Amino acid sequence: MLTHELLRDEGILILRPQGPLQASDFTSLATVVDPYLEEHGKLRGIMVDAQSFPWWDSFAALVSHLQFVRDHHHLIGKVAAVSDSPVLSLAPQLAKHFVKAEIRNFKGNERATALAWLRQ
Repeated sequence: MLTHELLRDEGILILRPQGPLQASDFTSLATVVDPYLEEHGKLRGIMVDAQSFPWWDSFAALVSHLQFVRDHHHLIGKVAAVSDSPVLSLAPQLAKHFVKAEIRNFKGNERATALAWLRQ
């Protein structure tokens, strides 16, 4: 499950995975993000706030996630990964080969710092 909060005035999306990701999470996310992108052109940034890497509940969920990234990555300026998870600390190193956004890791207790970086 993926909860999300769009800080519309700042163009920042906060994602909080709370269990295995489902295909419907990305459909729901698109209903919030796509209208914003149509109006504003891009997001300043995304904060992924995760205690651990959530994985996916099915292959369909993985495909939905990859399609969402493919369709949106060029419209996002920065991604802040906030977690103490060793798996998530590696994700930005892998993702930088596939996405246009600037990606940076932050420790789990550095949410405020991550948000400040996204606002720059």
